[in-house]
Amino acid sequence: MEFSVESLETPALTKAHLAELLFEKIGLNKRESKDMLDAFFDLISDSLVEGDDVKISGFGNFQIRTKAPRPGRNPRTGEAIPIQARRVVTFHASHKLKDQIQGDTAESELPESFLEVLEGEQRST
Repeated sequence: MEFSVESLETPALTKAHLAELLFEKIGLNKRESKDMLDAFFDLISDSLVEGDDVKISGFGNFQIRTKAPRPGRNPRTGEAIPIQARRVVTFHASHKLKDQIQGDTAESELPESFLEVLEGEQRST
């Protein structure tokens, strides 16, 4: 099932827009759509807070990374300021998502030998 975000007025996809798309495309009522999204994001947030990685197949991985304390500098005054150790969330897109963002690989970009293998498989099926 494909979702189109072309009709959105803002360039960012928000939770409200996602809920609206669930309402329009899947048929959930607006309250169910909002509750489902809230539960989904709560599960992800809770897992990350506990230190667990979140892996969504075909989309990407969210991971918690612990950054060590380090010296910093105030850009205005040049004064040295210590930066405390902290945990941050990182996201790494899956290869599938990266390929979708770059656009599907056109057949003309594939090596000839690969195309020949594909054509042979189509004939044999």
